[in-house]
Amino acid sequence: MRSEIFTIIPTKIKSDYKMQDAVVKKIRSKIAHDKFGTVYFVSSFPQYDVEYVTKLLAIFEKEGLLSRVAKGVYVKARKTRFGVLYPSAFELATDIAKRDKAIIIPIGETAANRLGFSTQVPMNVCFLTTGSSRKLKLGNRTITLKHGAPRNFAFRGSLMRDLVQALRSIGENNITPENERQIAKLLAEFPEKDIIKQDLLLAPVWMRKIIERNIKE
Repeated sequence: MRSEIFTIIPTKIKSDYKMQDAVVKKIRSKIAHDKFGTVYFVSSFPQYDVEYVTKLLAIFEKEGLLSRVAKGVYVKARKTRFGVLYPSAFELATDIAKRDKAIIIPIGETAANRLGFSTQVPMNVCFLTTGSSRKLKLGNRTITLKHGAPRNFAFRGSLMRDLVQALRSIGENNITPENERQIAKLLAEFPEKDIIKQDLLLAPVWMRKIIERNIKE
């Protein structure tokens, strides 16, 4: 494997095998000591040549040190006798958003599950993002990031931003007393009440009515 790694080193540094070996060992050691669930991009190692790191991560995948979840995105997954354990979809999407300096919002069943309206974990986990659209594979699950319109990110607080998406998934005519109790619970736990009142102005009218009657001063 050592000879295979050296063949991917750019020509300009092939003469110094000791330096190459030190770089390989340094990156391998970092990955080995990082916690399971850590996500890696080519940009995770900015001090090294981009093409070199790209090919090196691919080799680490072949060795089983990393798992590839999308082009240029790898994760240190835990392998057990029950299968491969990946980080949660939300953790992975959050790490990608941080790398892209983007904001993400869970949508559809993902939002409903995340806010406690549903116990069913969707197989296709979906987010709106201010970054680029993409799909990732976590075992038999899919993470979909869709570029969203700016109005979806106009809320000041994260609660109302996510709550609007969850209620949209449930639908105006399907709101149950149990759903309203969960809304009241979420609102009661949110510390900044003034932000909720301001964000309410951005919510659809039917959601605003439901949320307002569940706000407890």
